[in-house]
Amino acid sequence: MRFKTLASIFPRTSNSSTTPMVKESETMELEDRDPNNLSRHLQVSWEDVFGEPEAIRSPECAWAVSNQCFRLSKNFCYVCLSVICAPIAAFCLGITFACLSFEHIWCLTPCLRIWKISCAATRNFVTAFAHAVIIPCTSACGYYWSEIKVKTEAISAEAEGKKDVLVV
Repeated sequence: MRFKTLASIFPRTSNSSTTPMVKESETMELEDRDPNNLSRHLQVSWEDVFGEPEAIRSPECAWAVSNQCFRLSKNFCYVCLSVICAPIAAFCLGITFACLSFEHIWCLTPCLRIWKISCAATRNFVTAFAHAVIIPCTSACGYYWSEIKVKTEAISAEAEGKKDVLVV
């Protein structure tokens, strides 16, 4: 059973034709209410919550009655809360996501674009500075240090006795 959305009842029209812009896949599915497995972690069935080990068992009638009480009270309470609170929560969350979308579209994205443009000028300056000053200096230092030769040799027994000997 498919639920008709307001968009399918009051379709928007595009500039080229008067056909609705809502696709069939955008209608709400009432059977599979978690197609993206968002609530996979929420395990609230009797078997997920309760379990008795082999060593200790309650009477079968107590187990069955407890199971029925758990299921009925959980379902009744969930239905009552869903009927009372779900529309209000959906309304508040709709406003929240609308504000979040507005903030990203009209505030954050333009600010990030401004930052990117400003940083491009800074990047050009730093690149020019590096090519003009830093790269020649480091190249000169590299050339200077590349001419140093290190010679290693064993220290003689006579030199080991002296404390101020520097052998490179």
